[in-house]
Amino acid sequence: MSAIQTTASKRSARAPQPLKKATNLSLSADVLDAAKALDLNISQVCDNYLRELVTQELTRRWRIEHADFIAAYNATVEAQGMPLDQWRTF
Repeated sequence: MSAIQTTASKRSARAPQPLKKATNLSLSADVLDAAKALDLNISQVCDNYLRELVTQELTRRWRIEHADFIAAYNATVEAQGMPLDQWRTF
């Protein structure tokens, strides 16, 4: 296999990168200066942190939305035991 084919196959094996969109942010000047002095990739740091916050918020909302079902399921397990519990070998 040639070097070009190997490189192309490595590229296609990677997970696709999410589409990026340019935006403007207002950041505290002192924090921005410190981040630049530390040679941090500000876009990547913001993207990672925002992704984490979005995930946490989606999780929080999912739990609220499904709280009634979870409570009912837990009450059923408490009253009746785990499903298929009679066949457990551990």
